[in-house]
Amino acid sequence: MKKWYVIQIIAGYEKIIKADLQKRIEEKSLQELCGEILIPSAKSKQFFSSDDAVEDQQLFPGYMLVEMEATPATVRLVMTTPRVSRFLGGKNPIPLSEKEVQRVLAQMRGEVQVAAEKHAFEEGREVEITEGPFAGFMGIIDSIQEDNEKLTVMVSIFGRMTPVELTFEQVKH
Repeated sequence: MKKWYVIQIIAGYEKIIKADLQKRIEEKSLQELCGEILIPSAKSKQFFSSDDAVEDQQLFPGYMLVEMEATPATVRLVMTTPRVSRFLGGKNPIPLSEKEVQRVLAQMRGEVQVAAEKHAFEEGREVEITEGPFAGFMGIIDSIQEDNEKLTVMVSIFGRMTPVELTFEQVKH
């Protein structure tokens, strides 16, 4: 039974590797053991370009999905393909679960939004507090709590560094 496997490849050569792999499958007559080969990508609107172009953005650069039966012949074929590093799972490739495959396919169809970086905060960076009792103060980010969207900022109050917990919206770079 065919299952989906993840292979690690050299990033930037995804289309070449896919074409090489398809050609090698045909040459070795392994079509019945191999299915689709996917380069997971999704349409992404590029706001910084002059014409707001929509282009494919790879979801997992340096990785591809291969649908196949994991026989010694198919594993060897994939592993001996130029620019393929390894299967995820090591010597014994581990197939993706059906749930994982459906999630990747949903992302490719645009049904699941790929979360962009919500903020650009870094520990040790200086920020200005814009809201709350410390508005107008400058501070240094001590810690970031992504789940709660909160920061602990060290603020100088009466000459002493004091930790202040703030939300992402209360500060600016």
